[in-house]
Amino acid sequence: MHLKRQKVPKTWPIPRKGNVYVVRPNSKINSGIPILIILRDMLKIAQNKKEVKRTIHLREILVNGRKITDEKHAVSLFDTVTITPMKKNYRIELNENKKFSLKEINESENSKKISKVFSKKILKGKKTQINFSDGNNLISDVKCDINDSVIVNTKEKKAEKCLPMKESANVLVFEGKHAGEIGTIEKINIEHKMVEINSRGKKVNVLIKQIIVTG
Repeated sequence: MHLKRQKVPKTWPIPRKGNVYVVRPNSKINSGIPILIILRDMLKIAQNKKEVKRTIHLREILVNGRKITDEKHAVSLFDTVTITPMKKNYRIELNENKKFSLKEINESENSKKISKVFSKKILKGKKTQINFSDGNNLISDVKCDINDSVIVNTKEKKAEKCLPMKESANVLVFEGKHAGEIGTIEKINIEHKMVEINSRGKKVNVLIKQIIVTG
């Protein structure tokens, strides 16, 4: 089933005019973007869906180090995309125009992803499962709280470091009217679930659920 072009998320960097329908991602329709759009419309390494499907069939495309098999595969914020024949690696980011963009990165970076902690669960044996806002989870003894971020090694499937949500932390706003803005936290209001950030000298108030700590 396809998606009407006029209904696609505003984060997708594609024209509003054109063919009536575009590919629908197989998941994360509001927070991800299909690999087809990335390869054809953003990287322009394929001219059409047929070429994208052939490239994927040859297992030349990796997302977070894993080979994908579906052109509808949804890629989320801070996921990495590897084009193996070109030896190119990219990270999905969000720019000031509230659109997904691609940043070329070194091979050493393509196994690292920043993920926001959504919840935690204690399992048998007192092991802690960390659930992330992107739908993934890990069992880890890394100390972190809800709304912190974790640097995840996607190759080894382990949490490497906690990035706490605290004053002076660097953040990205990924939802709402300030989406795409970056800054540092100046104040945290737990009661109202808000933070005040300094974004290039401008004070901005956003919901905690709309930010992700990046450093």
